[in-house]
Amino acid sequence: MSFADLGQQAIPVSELNRRARALLENQFPPLWVSGEISNLTRHDSGHWYFSLKDEKAQVRCVMFRHRNRYVDFEVRDGMQVEARAVVTLYEPRGDFQLNVESLRPGGLGALYEAFARLKAKLEAEGLFLAERKRPLPAYPRVIGIVTSPQAAALRDVLTTLRRRMPTLPVIIYPTPVQGRGASLAIAAAIRTANRRRECDVLILCRGGGSLEDLWEFNEEVVARAVAESDIPIVTGIGHETDFTIADFAADVRAPTPTAAAELASPNRVELARRLERLVVRLARDMQRALETRMQHLDHLSKRLQHPGARIAQHRMQLDHLASRLLQAAAKGLEGRRWRLLHLAGRLAAARFDPARHRQTLSHLAGRLVRAAAARMARERETLARLTAHLVHLNPRAVLERGYSIVQNKEGKIITDSRQITVGEALKLTFAVGGAESRVLATRPPTPPETD
Repeated sequence: MSFADLGQQAIPVSELNRRARALLENQFPPLWVSGEISNLTRHDSGHWYFSLKDEKAQVRCVMFRHRNRYVDFEVRDGMQVEARAVVTLYEPRGDFQLNVESLRPGGLGALYEAFARLKAKLEAEGLFLAERKRPLPAYPRVIGIVTSPQAAALRDVLTTLRRRMPTLPVIIYPTPVQGRGASLAIAAAIRTANRRRECDVLILCRGGGSLEDLWEFNEEVVARAVAESDIPIVTGIGHETDFTIADFAADVRAPTPTAAAELASPNRVELARRLERLVVRLARDMQRALETRMQHLDHLSKRLQHPGARIAQHRMQLDHLASRLLQAAAKGLEGRRWRLLHLAGRLAAARFDPARHRQTLSHLAGRLVRAAAARMARERETLARLTAHLVHLNPRAVLERGYSIVQNKEGKIITDSRQITVGEALKLTFAVGGAESRVLATRPPTPPETD
């Protein structure tokens, strides 16, 4: 049903509220709203209900448990805050409200703007490119930690490293992580670690806090020190939802300090399990190789013979070859004897006989004379036939029957009266001699007679 049809048909209240909620959520994107918190209620379910107001108006708000668990400051009535929220409608009661996704103390807008400007600047310079980031070493020999010795994050990191790899050496590069000048001290500690070359990976960590508490890690000097470090750096700053400029510049960003320690160090339990799997695999491969060699040895043992048996076998083969040689020699001699007898017979048959050869010669001479005479007669007949054809085709024979050849002065033969003109000189050729003439008149061709 379209909005144009709503004026013609009554709809239930629930349908009205559903359409109003959809219209509000589609019309307004998530946005930041500033105001003062009032009537804050923390429900047993963990959800927060409150109002945001200013001097002219107020609006109901709800922040569900899975959202407010990440708020890292104490929320109370009368506090100025900025809420990122979705404009919606609570359908069962028809209440206009905001579904709050995150909260920050009021007045932090300038800090967020500075964060965005610096992030855009460094990103344009290529400090955050993925190809600049290096993988963490799988088995570091020494781990360095840049943080405050009094930070709770340091205890979490050390506890995690002790649990995962207790024999791994750790070097702490102490530095303040909050307050005036902390950013310069953090950058100096990173450069000190790079200058000393004592560790294979650096953990830059700090516990949770507000945006102001974590701001030292959003300073340009810290971001550039992290990006310029020759030692791979993993950051674990604040909680999972906290992002700093140092996180973007680091080689790896961990959601918490504990997670940073887990990323930087190998797990001895997992290594032990992997070693056990490799030992089992090695034993299985060795057993398989041993079995293969044993089977190959059995195969070779079957081929192995006693020297006496080998000599006897060769003696039998030698006797067999000697017998074959004698048989072949006897057969060859027999064949040559029969061939000799055959050649002797042919030689006796081919012995010279003068009388027989004289008779053969006389017979061949008679055949040669007869063949020559027959060939001569055939050639005479062919010559006579060709001579008759030549006489028949000779143009002079045609002229002897009274015809003549007419040519113009260029020597072209005239076959049509239309080829000549009156007064033109012509040359005539007869069977004997010729003459010259001049045209007195011409006659057109006579049309053929018809029946």
